[in-house]
Amino acid sequence: MSSLIRSLGYQSRVFCSADEFLTSLELNDTSCVIADVQMPGMSGMELQDALAERRPHMPVIFITAFPEERIRKRAEASGAVAFFSKPVDSHVLIECLDAALRTS
Repeated sequence: MSSLIRSLGYQSRVFCSADEFLTSLELNDTSCVIADVQMPGMSGMELQDALAERRPHMPVIFITAFPEERIRKRAEASGAVAFFSKPVDSHVLIECLDAALRTS
């Protein structure tokens, strides 16, 4: 994922956990977050809630291997710009990322 994003000319940074990202210096310089729904420690949904408090207009794109309709609806209601099932079509992801960055 990171290589794909860098190949488009964007900067990309990978974090081991949502907590690591939230405490990083990159938080304020980030334009868009791509997160898994299920992560160690804080979930993607919890990350989205934390971002809503700290960076309310930051676009969030979710990717999951376990697409549950209930979680998709919650993510979208909380402002997620997309909710993809794995494997993600790279062309669709690129279009979504470009659109999210244009509107942020």
